[in-house]
Amino acid sequence: MPNLKSSPPPPPAAEPIPTLDVGRSTLDVGRSREARPPPPPPPPPPPSAFPCAQVADDETAAILFTSGSTGAPKGVVYTHGQFAAQVELVRSTYDIQPGEVDLPLLPVFALFNPALGTTTIVPEIDPGRPGAFDPARAVQAILQENVTYSFGSPTLWGKIARHCHATGQTLPGLRRVLCAGAPVPPWLWQALPPLLPDGTLHSPYGATEALPISSIEAGEVNNNTAAATLAGAGTCVGRVLPANHVKIIALTNAPLASLDADGLCELPPCTIGEIIVRGPTVTREYDRLPDATAHAKIPDAAALWHRMGDCGYLDEQGRLWFCGRKAERVETIDGPLFTEQIEPVFNAHPKVRRTALIGLGPAGRQRPAIIVEPASTASDVLKDSAAARTLARELRALSLACPRPIPVKIFYFHPGFPVDVRHNAKIHRLTLTTWAQSGAIGYETDPKR
Repeated sequence: MPNLKSSPPPPPAAEPIPTLDVGRSTLDVGRSREARPPPPPPPPPPPSAFPCAQVADDETAAILFTSGSTGAPKGVVYTHGQFAAQVELVRSTYDIQPGEVDLPLLPVFALFNPALGTTTIVPEIDPGRPGAFDPARAVQAILQENVTYSFGSPTLWGKIARHCHATGQTLPGLRRVLCAGAPVPPWLWQALPPLLPDGTLHSPYGATEALPISSIEAGEVNNNTAAATLAGAGTCVGRVLPANHVKIIALTNAPLASLDADGLCELPPCTIGEIIVRGPTVTREYDRLPDATAHAKIPDAAALWHRMGDCGYLDEQGRLWFCGRKAERVETIDGPLFTEQIEPVFNAHPKVRRTALIGLGPAGRQRPAIIVEPASTASDVLKDSAAARTLARELRALSLACPRPIPVKIFYFHPGFPVDVRHNAKIHRLTLTTWAQSGAIGYETDPKR
């Protein structure tokens, strides 16, 4: 049966909404002919989860510790102003641009990257055992993540260089390698540049208390200063950066109340003394160590000077040369000997991995000796006294052939040097001195035989 329900009546026709013609636009004035209220203002943005702290340049920002290679680590007080100056000095010296990519083999250097506007690739490395890292993994990260710059010690970059030369790999896209923490050996200055078709190798010089102070690039080393290093001149660490001022003063272990202290004088070019520096990144104190601060800082009317605790000199061209740590100099009856003027001569021997100059006896009458960590191909010298004596004689001959004769006649052989945890590059020579004086076998040479 058909559905007989009637359909609902249609709704009444809507009244037309009056409009006001204002040219090409139409203004809706509603049925009451009243204007609509303006829309409410947008809500305020939520407060930032990380608001910028308002800090002064002289406020403490961090306490960073020294490596402790010549004594107990000391806490260095950093201010916000010093950090800001350090970031700007690193940026301007190495032309680091926002958007670049960093692989920091010393992880603490990743802290600079947010301020530099760069990306950090976290390396697969144990900061407590950096020497145990796999160089193949570092190379993979550099290539895979398009890394453009990287900082690491000579020990770590030495492992990467050996790996790349063994596998035939290069590191395209890497624009700069910064290598520091210990002097870069001559062989590494030569081995790394061929692996960097798009980049350069630099070595900044400085310390936890002041960084960077100077810098040098591979071209200047390989074309100029390396030969002098192998001849006993020390290690050139480049020209002082424009923001810094460096002087060389006479060696003394006493605290200095001012640059006008009795007996203190600035030394002429090519004369070895203690390196002191003044500049925007120079820190003012050690944390709660007033005596250490007094020994390391020199007040001055213009600014505070920091005593680097390093021996060195400025050459006639204004370049700075590093000759070794003041605490590790050997005081003989004929005058001081410096580690970085002695060790590179012996390190050039193919059976030597590295050496350490030490002094036996009281200061002022010390007898110089060399401790040798043999290369892996010469480990027989650790067990075979005849092989050890032969190598000792060869090393003595090297010292006599040096343009600056080296008065070392006694040699020790050690299976593996103690080094700092941070870089695995700074040799603990004072620890090795104790080892040698505790009954280790030394091989004495006599050039007349």
